[in-house]
Amino acid sequence: MAPTHGNEEIEGRYKEYAYSPVPASSTSAVYESTTPGKYSAEIGAGSPDYRTNSVFEKCRVAEMAEKGSTLPQYVAAAVANLCVVATGAMLGWTSPKLGLLSTTLDDNPLGRLMTPEENSWTGSLVAVGAMVGSFIAGYAAERWGRKTTLLASVVPFTIGWALIASAKVVAQLYAARLIFGVALSFAFTAVPMYCGEIAETSVRGAVGSFLQLFISFGLLYAYAIGPYVSYLVFWIVCAVLPLIFFGCFMLMPESPYFLLKVGKREEAIKALATLRSKSPAAVQKEADEMQAAVDEAFREEVKLSDLFKVKANCKALIFTCVMAAFQQLSGINIVLFYMDSIFKSAKSSLPSAIATIIVGSVQVVASGVTPIVVDRLGRKMLLIFSGVGEVLSLGALGIYLYLQDVQKSDVSSIQFLPVLSLIVFISTYCVGWGPLPWTVMGEMFASNVKSKASGITVCICWLFAFIMTKFASNLQEVFGNYMLYWICGVFCFISVVFTVLVLPETKGKSLNEIQDELNGVKSTENIDLGGSSKH
Repeated sequence: MAPTHGNEEIEGRYKEYAYSPVPASSTSAVYESTTPGKYSAEIGAGSPDYRTNSVFEKCRVAEMAEKGSTLPQYVAAAVANLCVVATGAMLGWTSPKLGLLSTTLDDNPLGRLMTPEENSWTGSLVAVGAMVGSFIAGYAAERWGRKTTLLASVVPFTIGWALIASAKVVAQLYAARLIFGVALSFAFTAVPMYCGEIAETSVRGAVGSFLQLFISFGLLYAYAIGPYVSYLVFWIVCAVLPLIFFGCFMLMPESPYFLLKVGKREEAIKALATLRSKSPAAVQKEADEMQAAVDEAFREEVKLSDLFKVKANCKALIFTCVMAAFQQLSGINIVLFYMDSIFKSAKSSLPSAIATIIVGSVQVVASGVTPIVVDRLGRKMLLIFSGVGEVLSLGALGIYLYLQDVQKSDVSSIQFLPVLSLIVFISTYCVGWGPLPWTVMGEMFASNVKSKASGITVCICWLFAFIMTKFASNLQEVFGNYMLYWICGVFCFISVVFTVLVLPETKGKSLNEIQDELNGVKSTENIDLGGSSKH
């Protein structure tokens, strides 16, 4: 297949991998040069060799005849994110159950009440496990593949729920939450990599934002079931989710990019054909483009230090780590882990269980908005909107708690405010700061450093999650409930400033364009053979 001038042919494909052609020595080579942006003059679109080459002609005819479909990409991404549903249910387990284990001996397997300090450790130890597990997951995804790594997450999930089921002492709950953190890190590290590598550019933002939507499903699942069933039934209905994921994801293809990386070209073409809903002949050119990216990216062994020595890698790592930090400094995990307690302390007019379900439902609806609009509006606009919404809602919640706890004012006329504030907070978070750090993480890094960078970013994310969840109760005791939410609101305001002034937009850009922008050079993506700019 001959190279075309401009981006039209690449658009709607795996554009982020189409930045360097395949060596001529390859049996499926399409171009001769291995230098990005330089095409072979010997097998160009007008050359006799090209016109008489039946292989190229067959691929060209097949590609013109088959439009394919993006539906299989959405299906594969959705099934991969069932792992994230299991993660959401695990995170949501604390909201209905920790409160009961701290206040009643009924249906309490510990035989005693948990202390506030034990509660905070139980809620926060997931983040510690995730910090350690993120590096394991990054290594496993690079060594054994994205699919295998995600399937392996069922092991820590199963061990964790077995510990929850048989817990008689608090230490066993601690161990379970640590192991759950490892499972969580597998999902948060490998799912964005998998979704980013199976998706065409036209749907990359949508499938990349699935993570927040599906974790919202998992949280709502826990919020809606937990308050109304026994300890035994609740862990069973949560433990079945990773098993469902395992059974479904076994049927999905591995990332074609990873298959090409390990030399399994035939399997990669088969996976691409399945994901694009085309014949193998029709995806040959895209496979060549991806193979070129693999050859270019892994021409030399990449070390961890390359993340810091290469300007584009270093800037991308700083941006994604800062985004992950802002995500957690918004206070999202405080809200998710202890939502039931928040409504009780705010003396909401609604029963805490009902209010929690309402907020969880809004979270699911809001999370469904991002996949629809992210590739139209861009990442920055949604992040700014999200940050502003978080600032306003956290400020309002803090005002309510200040009037109630400090001023001792009669707040009966505004008892709706805690529920309304958390609805606004969750919905705006789910539109921007929830899904988009992971989307951007999947877009900014060159393929040869992506697994290492993902591990570091996930580790930073859960380091801040641990700090926020573990010490939230201490901040509340020292400064009061209202001050905790105002502090989070200040960080949300800073995140808006960061997005406006610093963060680059990645909407609709190939990996090559993003890397050029991070390096501070003019992209060669839109330069034709003669060196003139394309319009």
